[in-house]
Amino acid sequence: MTTDVREAPGHQAVGHPLSRWTLAALTVGTMVGGGVFSLPGEFARSTGVVGAAIAWTLAGAGMLTLAVVFQQLSERRPDLGAGVYAYARAGFGRYAGFLSMIGYWAVAVLGNVVYWTLVMSTIGEWVPAFEGGSTVAAVAVSSAGLWFFHVLIARGVRSATAVNRVVTVAKLVPLLVFVVIVGIAFDPAVFAGNLFSDLRGGSVPAQLSGTIAVTVFVFIGVEGANTYSRYARRRRDVGWATITGFLSVLVLFVLVAMIGYGVLPMAAIAELDQPSVAGVLTHVVGEWGAVLVAAGLLVSVLGAYLAWSLMAAEVVVNAAREGDMPAWFARENARRAPVGALVLTNVTVQVFLLLALLAEDAFDAAVSLTTSMVLVPYLLSAGFAVKQALAARREAGPRWAGLLTVSLLAVAYTAFLFYGAGPQYVLMSAVIYAPATILFVIARRARRERALAPGEVAVCGLVLAMAVAAVALLATGVIEVG
Repeated sequence: MTTDVREAPGHQAVGHPLSRWTLAALTVGTMVGGGVFSLPGEFARSTGVVGAAIAWTLAGAGMLTLAVVFQQLSERRPDLGAGVYAYARAGFGRYAGFLSMIGYWAVAVLGNVVYWTLVMSTIGEWVPAFEGGSTVAAVAVSSAGLWFFHVLIARGVRSATAVNRVVTVAKLVPLLVFVVIVGIAFDPAVFAGNLFSDLRGGSVPAQLSGTIAVTVFVFIGVEGANTYSRYARRRRDVGWATITGFLSVLVLFVLVAMIGYGVLPMAAIAELDQPSVAGVLTHVVGEWGAVLVAAGLLVSVLGAYLAWSLMAAEVVVNAAREGDMPAWFARENARRAPVGALVLTNVTVQVFLLLALLAEDAFDAAVSLTTSMVLVPYLLSAGFAVKQALAARREAGPRWAGLLTVSLLAVAYTAFLFYGAGPQYVLMSAVIYAPATILFVIARRARRERALAPGEVAVCGLVLAMAVAAVALLATGVIEVG
C-alpha cells in the first residue's frame, strides 16, 4: 500500500506535494555545489588513478549505506521531520540532538565559506586581486555578497526547493560538457602514466588519507530529499529519490575526478588553481573552457549558497522551537523570514571569512573542517537507525536484519571517517561545539529545566576538554589548520 505523507503523523498537509523527480533534483542539487569543480586537482595532489579508484569505491559504498539509512528513517519515522537533529534527539537525548544540529548548521556555514572562496578564486583568473580566493580584496567582496544575500532572504526569498530546481540544470550543463569534451580528448597513454602517484609517495592507504575529506565534502547533502520528506507526494518517493540522486551524483563525481588523468600529467593537474575543472578543460579547448566552467560554477555556487543558507536557518529555527536554542533564534520578520537564525548564521560566516585571511589554503582548511563537523550528525543518525532496527526486531518487524546490517556498516564507515579526517580537524570541531553549548544551557535555563543530564555532563566535559586541547595545540604550533 502506498503511504501518502499527508496522512502520516507529524506531517503537515501541503497544497503542492513534491514528486519523486523533484525530490531527486533536491538531492542532486544539494550535493552538486562547488566541491565537484575542484575534484581533479584535489585528487591529483593526493593519489594516482589506482588510488583514486579505490577511494571512490570506498566512498561510494560508505555513503551508500548512509543514503539507505536516511531512506529507511524517513519511511519508519515520518513523525520526525527535522532530519539529523530530530534523529539524534529522539535516539540519544536533547544534548545529542543539539550537537547534531550545531554540527549540521556549522556544515552549512563552513560550506558557504567554501562557496565564497571558490567564487573569488574563479574570478581571480581574470582579476589578480582575487587570486586564491582569500586575499583582502576577495574577502571584502565576499563579505559584501554575504550581506546582500542576507537582505535578499530577509525580504522573503524562502523557497530552497524552487532555487534548487532552477540551478540544478544550470550547474550540470558545464560539468556534462566537461565530461564529453575531455572524454573525446582522452589519451590512454597519459592515463596509464598516471596510474600510480609519484607526488605524495608512501603506501596507497597513506595517499587515500588525502582524499577522504573531499569525498565526504562533495557528498554532503545526500540527506536532501529526507530534509523535505514531509512535502513528498508518497513516502516511498523519498527513498527512491535519495538512492537515485546519490547514484547519479556518484557517477558524475567519479567521471569528473578521473577523466582528467587522461589528458594531463598528474603533476600538472595538481598545480592547477581552483576550480581545477576549468584548468583541465582550458588545456583541451582553450580559454573559452575556463569561461564556461566559471559561468557554471558561479550559478551553481550562488544557487547552492542560497539554498544552504535557508537550510542552516531552518535547522536553528527547529531547535529554538523545541527549546534547545534560545527562543530569539526562532524569530521571524513580517515576511516570515527567519531573521534570528539568519543573523546567527551570517555573522558566523563573516567571522570565518575573516579567518580565511590567516589560512595558507582557505579552501582545503574549510573543506577539512566541514567534513569533521558533518560526522557527528551522520554518526548519530546511523546510531539511531541501529536502535530502530533493534526495536523492529523486538516487535517482530519486517526487514529488521537488513536495516541493522546497513546501519552498522554506516556507523563503521562514519567512525572510520573520524580517523581519516585528521586529528587536528576533529579537535578543531570541538572549538565550535564547546562554546555553542552555552546557547543550549541558556535555552534550557530559560525554560526552568535542567541544562544537562548526568550522562550529558560527561559528554559536555569531553567536548570542552577537546576544545581546550585544540586551542593549546594551535597556540604552541603543534597542529596547524590550512
